[in-house]
Amino acid sequence: MPFKKHSRQYDLVVFGATGYTGSLIAEHITTNFPTDLKWAIAGRSYNKLLNVVERCKTLNTVRQPPEIEICSLNDEDVTTLAKKTFALITTVGSYAKYGEFAFKACAESGTHYFDCTGEAVWHASMIRKYEASAKASGACMFPQAAIESAPSDLMTFSMASLIRSELSAPVGDVVAGIHEVHGALSGGTIHTALGLFDVFHWKDIAQSHKPYALSPVPNSKEAPKPSFLSRLTGLYTIPKLGLMSTSLTAGTNTAVVQRTWGLFKQVPSLQKQFYGPNFTYREFVRAKSHLRGMAMHYALAVGTVLFMFCPPVRKLVLKYAYQPGEGTSKDNQAKEYIQFRGVATPDIQPSIGKQAWCKAEFSGGLYYLTGVLVSQAACTILQDDLDLPGGIYTPACLGQGYIDRLNKAGFTIETKLIDA
Repeated sequence: MPFKKHSRQYDLVVFGATGYTGSLIAEHITTNFPTDLKWAIAGRSYNKLLNVVERCKTLNTVRQPPEIEICSLNDEDVTTLAKKTFALITTVGSYAKYGEFAFKACAESGTHYFDCTGEAVWHASMIRKYEASAKASGACMFPQAAIESAPSDLMTFSMASLIRSELSAPVGDVVAGIHEVHGALSGGTIHTALGLFDVFHWKDIAQSHKPYALSPVPNSKEAPKPSFLSRLTGLYTIPKLGLMSTSLTAGTNTAVVQRTWGLFKQVPSLQKQFYGPNFTYREFVRAKSHLRGMAMHYALAVGTVLFMFCPPVRKLVLKYAYQPGEGTSKDNQAKEYIQFRGVATPDIQPSIGKQAWCKAEFSGGLYYLTGVLVSQAACTILQDDLDLPGGIYTPACLGQGYIDRLNKAGFTIETKLIDA
């Protein structure tokens, strides 16, 4: 499929390509994108960028390697870079500290934008500051378009689409989460997560995780309330999913899924995908035993309080963690694996005894999966006619074409109807 015609120098630029995640994105583009792609990698160090180019040459001797763009973190340099390209992927984080330059430049320059942040509070601030600019310029912006929060968003979209097509019904309650994971956090992720508390007040972070905090329209429908025992232990038994516990990423992923609900209700070209008025979403992580599930719940609760209110604890963790730009070795990446599962209940009364069930999985490095997710998102907007006006969107707004690309790239999403 050909790329869209435009007057910019590049189809795509990867900003921050010398970092741990950025270099993996460059590798995926090199080995998977059409060879007529006009692209560049950008950063501050020419020598480090040249190393990435040489690596790309060894991975694919047929295609033209990326051009090099030197770009420092200031409004002038980043704006100049944004104006050169049709789409931009940025991995320069933490986004709370350094991400606004690229977001602002793309929103104001009409450049389509993708990132791999999981910082919902920063996402909320970018909506407040730059959504009007993106709508005016025609830029389609896709923050949180990687492992947070694309899998949750796309699984919900896939299950809701199946219920709509097979049962002619809207969707009610959706429950999803990580079923199995083998992998480790990179230095950039750890520093980003802990660095949030240095930039945003804890009240702002909590506010960004409230129901429909990122949605353009409100929804008064509340998710099923947990029992007293679930509140006490953090354990939930979900039919078809099993024993579940509190998830570290539930807040930021839920915020994105609920924004999708609002966008599908608000944006005319997306309204045919609207989930329905009684939609709710919950996210957990599978607990391998009651004891381990309770331990995860309380470790998360205590850790959050310590990181939020005790800067010395944050500094101690950062001292011994991977540093930004560091992560799992290539050999260990090959052993990593992640699987998500979810169930969705049709909004039909009386119940017809059917649910949608979804499994999404990837074998390989979790940060390579981030590269797959964000790169294929950019490829979708480069090739598909999405009928999206300018604005700040979510991964599900890229539609079925995005899911199809991910399936071919190794992130498989299987959805089917089952008996409830």
